[in-house]
Amino acid sequence: MERIVCLGIGYLFGLFQTAYIYGKMNGIDIREHGSGNAGSTNALRVLGKKAGVIVLLGDVAKTVLAVLLIRMLFRRSHGDMLPLLGIYAAAGAILGHNFPVNLGFKGGKGIACTAGLVLTLGPVVTVLESATFLLTVFLTRYVSLGSVLVVIELVVDLVVLGQMGYYGMSQAHLTEFYLVCTALSAMAIYRHRANIKRLLNGTESKIFEKKE
Repeated sequence: MERIVCLGIGYLFGLFQTAYIYGKMNGIDIREHGSGNAGSTNALRVLGKKAGVIVLLGDVAKTVLAVLLIRMLFRRSHGDMLPLLGIYAAAGAILGHNFPVNLGFKGGKGIACTAGLVLTLGPVVTVLESATFLLTVFLTRYVSLGSVLVVIELVVDLVVLGQMGYYGMSQAHLTEFYLVCTALSAMAIYRHRANIKRLLNGTESKIFEKKE
């Protein structure tokens, strides 16, 4: 039951569609422009750097806040599995962001929300994933490539750290923890399938790329 509660609370947080709200404040539906994605990268390309930063921070924050609320609610009753419940809350936020019921289930790809999840998983994970993303984007200027690499690495890092005792949970809870993270990673990769195809074809757009 507590897992369903965490998913539900996270989903409600995920419904706060930062890109959509910011776009409407500027007289557009962000989903009808650029890639059609209600996320920070599309906001950056369509509305500029300020919009990209605001949307990124908003989408990161909603996941972080969802996880923090869950920790407050279950700290005393489920202290032995807080990281697991936190990832369920983050999963709910990502699902709410990607498939918002209030917007016809047409949202974003969940990468900024995943960044929020990363921030809640501890400094080691935050540094590792940030380094991978920033280095990839710096070298290639492909945000999509950085995003895909990060969600793959996240699963590996959590398994390694979890088995080293970093999260202090039982093996049963750790296994569930890994499975939820793997499912989120698989969903993120699937949501980027068009980007992956363009990367392979050499037609993917680069960040800050000037159109002819």
